[in-house]
Amino acid sequence: MEELPWKFTNSYPCYGHVYPCGNYLEVSISSKREGDVCYLVIGFFELFIVSTWSLCHVCPFNSFNELCSCKDVFLQIFAQSKYFSCLLWMFNIFFLIWNRIYEGYSFRTIGQSWAFLDNYRGTFRWHICFNFVILRMISFGYDYHWAHQDSRFDQEKHMQRCRICSSGKTCYLSLQERSIHTDKFSFSMYLCYLVYAPLYIAGPIVSFNAFASQLDMPQRNHSIGQIAWYGFRWVLSLFLMEVMTHFFCYNAFTISGLWREFSPFEVFIIGYGVLNFMWLKFFLIWRYFRFWSLVGGVDVPENMPRCINNCYDLESFWKNWHASFNKWLVRYLYIPLGGSRKKLLNVWVIFTFVAVWHDLEWRLLSWAWLTCLFFIPEMIVKSAVSALKAKSAIHEFILRELGAVAGAITITSLMVANLVGYVIGPSGINWLISRLLHRDGLPVLGGIFTTFYVGTKLMFHIQDTKKNLQ
Repeated sequence: MEELPWKFTNSYPCYGHVYPCGNYLEVSISSKREGDVCYLVIGFFELFIVSTWSLCHVCPFNSFNELCSCKDVFLQIFAQSKYFSCLLWMFNIFFLIWNRIYEGYSFRTIGQSWAFLDNYRGTFRWHICFNFVILRMISFGYDYHWAHQDSRFDQEKHMQRCRICSSGKTCYLSLQERSIHTDKFSFSMYLCYLVYAPLYIAGPIVSFNAFASQLDMPQRNHSIGQIAWYGFRWVLSLFLMEVMTHFFCYNAFTISGLWREFSPFEVFIIGYGVLNFMWLKFFLIWRYFRFWSLVGGVDVPENMPRCINNCYDLESFWKNWHASFNKWLVRYLYIPLGGSRKKLLNVWVIFTFVAVWHDLEWRLLSWAWLTCLFFIPEMIVKSAVSALKAKSAIHEFILRELGAVAGAITITSLMVANLVGYVIGPSGINWLISRLLHRDGLPVLGGIFTTFYVGTKLMFHIQDTKKNLQ
């Protein structure tokens, strides 16, 4: 049977090797060596060597718990250090990459006599889900670190401004930012957060503060009838997916490589179909697990709150694709890196991390860097437009038309980035450019651009209608 991540048998002897080392370092650092970077680095690598040795000498049944145990000791030592952020990211990114390289470790590391057990690892392995666990480990670490500092969140001011909180409910931001007593940061609560069944496999991603605050007081934002209707809508979406997989062949063209035989227009249609298929696939996965979590009394952010065909800029696209991951990136990576003050630089760091987090492939890195290249002009144009104010109806019309043109350019760029990432790959970039810039390809590019321009104008009208209804 598959090595279940919540089955922690026989891991405590190995944890016993790590904990005394951590306890010794904690005492030594907090007494005479506090604030000395040399001893902090030495302490970190001392703990790192012991935990690495332990991981190499336990069977795959125990690897998950061993990583969690090492992380718990790590937090006890460095949580109040000014070098905490750097060490936390080093620790987690190392294990993120190491797990992928060694495919979750094997029985062979124990000895050749155990190697035959590697043939019975199952179809679904714990290290596949560990990418999400890494995000939870970082969330727990940061929230524990910030729990020892004064909170800057003004609950009263937020209650006045937030439409959800003022209606008697509790928004996700309030759950995430509210102070949690340090007693909540126990090892048992830590493991509960890491392996909470509804969210373990694919999310949605929830911060530790938001998760722990709902264990004592389950969510009241959604009634039983609303949750039941949510589940019924999921069934209808599943039926739509069945229809798509039976009658549309976008993915077959992509996997087989037959797209090379098609015209540029047909390749764009295939890319557009693959993008919509991916949206619906993840929509079903995330809505199912969120439905399960709501039944259990834990409310988590909604991924894909807006249809993929109703996003005309990169920023709104990523905010409404993996929305819970976007919230996580803003809280634990974007803001610690400097926020909007270093936005142009932060984009490269964030999307590189997103690519590595998904998998170690050049195809994903090329997708991430292409997205960054397309992101920078959009940010510059947005900052320039926000500085301009429409002084008359003509100026407002011109700004709106320029916004529609910018939206069409953005959607085209997004399509190209996703074609490279998920259809043609980096090797197909030269082929795509040569075909589009050919005499037969230019009319296709113009027609696609005009279609996206009209679509962006329609999105503007939808937004205006929603604002008027509110």
